[in-house]
Amino acid sequence: MRWFRDTDRSDIQHELPGWPEGPSFTARSTGGVVAEKSLKGAATAVGVAVMAFLSSAGGNISTPSDDAGSDTPDDPADEVEDFPVIWAAPGTIARTLPWQLDPGRFDQKHHRTHAIVTDRRLVIVCLPFDKKQFEAIDDEVLWQCARTDIDGIELKDFKDGTDFKVIFVDGSWCRLSCKWRRKLTRYLVEPPELLSLESLSPAQRATVSNYAEKVQMPSSTSPIITRNSCGHYNVDILLPSRFTSAFGASETSLVMDSDGQEVDVEEYHPEDF
Repeated sequence: MRWFRDTDRSDIQHELPGWPEGPSFTARSTGGVVAEKSLKGAATAVGVAVMAFLSSAGGNISTPSDDAGSDTPDDPADEVEDFPVIWAAPGTIARTLPWQLDPGRFDQKHHRTHAIVTDRRLVIVCLPFDKKQFEAIDDEVLWQCARTDIDGIELKDFKDGTDFKVIFVDGSWCRLSCKWRRKLTRYLVEPPELLSLESLSPAQRATVSNYAEKVQMPSSTSPIITRNSCGHYNVDILLPSRFTSAFGASETSLVMDSDGQEVDVEEYHPEDF
């Protein structure tokens, strides 16, 4: 059950420019919500089905989530009595989102939507999906906004721990789902300081260079280096050979300390994960 609302909670899906007709859902009455809660086991099954059907961002359907989820709603008004996935007054940014994000309108058997975060933009692309050709990358840009258009990100744990809310500066927002939401949103929640290889110490540069050689990083690729608040450094390398239409970009990573020594996972600080 996904609704598209304005600030008066009116249904706006027929007002979204360029959106084809999609399925209609009837909001449950307050009495219906109470009755459903009383069913306990049945209610749990319904909740799982609703969230499995939500998956608005497409993409990583068959991979495990990086969060366990919660049976307790963060906001009952928007997760029990109602379930908006777009909240937008007339003329706001969320009304410009592409219809391909909605699984009720877009056939995800043959296509996938992916979100790309850069230092300047958030971009939504569409890729053809073929189980026999995961490596076929032919993406089409569907939508984009500047990073300055995003006011904040909220991770929503109810119900499967895969949802997150993108809040725009004009007060509109959308709720998306991604199995690896923390990897996707880490650069949006608190944009980290991106470091160049040249800004590192000789020992750190050597560690990064040795790791890049070990994973066979091509010369066309640059490592993404960030400094965590604990003083450790994250080095992420997005290898083109690991790009797939099913799972998007899958990085290979290491954590090193200020001396350039690689940190074993047993010694990671919470900020390193």
